Amino acid sequence: MSKIDELFQTLRSANRKALMPFITAGDPDLDFTTAVLKELVARGASMCEVGIPYSDPIADGPVIQASYTRALDNGVKLKSILETLAGVVPELSAPVVTMVSYAIIYRHGLEKYADELKSRGIAGMIVPDLPVEESPQLAKVCEARDLSLIQLVTPTTPQDRAKKITETSSGFLYYVSVAGITGERTELPPDLVDRVSWLREQTPLPVCIGFGISKPEHVKLLAPVADGLIVGSAIVRRMAAVDDKGHDATLQQIGDYVASLLTALD
Repeated sequence: MSKIDELFQTLRSANRKALMPFITAGDPDLDFTTAVLKELVARGASMCEVGIPYSDPIADGPVIQASYTRALDNGVKLKSILETLAGVVPELSAPVVTMVSYAIIYRHGLEKYADELKSRGIAGMIVPDLPVEESPQLAKVCEARDLSLIQLVTPTTPQDRAKKITETSSGFLYYVSVAGITGERTELPPDLVDRVSWLREQTPLPVCIGFGISKPEHVKLLAPVADGLIVGSAIVRRMAAVDDKGHDATLQQIGDYVASLLTALD
């Protein structure tokens, strides 16, 4: 059983839902990445997603694109990100996964990338651009190491393809709430709840919703139908203000924001 399987088993037994913040590794630097992860978990985040900066955006909106660009401009590399995570992950009471392009995994080597995650205590990977036709090989690599391979289903994914995605996914399914890119939104699609309800009938895996979630009202709306909620752009935007507001004040603001979402989740 993977760390993420254990997490959702624990949450379900307590009738609780997961809040899963996303941050960009290395924006503005890896020391701040470490500090933010500690703050998020201290405030009650169930799991943290760490984005591996990539030069070709994959459904990333302007906020996350800009954060990836800043990190890459600062010279952040995969090796240094993994070394940083190795230093902080063992201290955290919540699992950590990487969100990473399949191009990076493929170039690095499937087994090598998985081994490096495993050796650093990282619980799995979200691979937004993994074609379902190529997913069985990576799924086997992850399964052999008790790593979760988290894949995405979108509003435009045909139902037969969505079912195939569930077959090679593990940990949880990431349901993309909107057709388009990441980013904060004032409203979510009216059929979102129905779409997620259908997906949950197709798989025993937990279904977690991301893209566009930024307000306590979103959390209250989606918590009854989801196993977890993913918040990214709203946190990354706050992280970008660190140069203006300072390290401690930015951490406090991020922590308070996450606390407000967790209050809505209860």
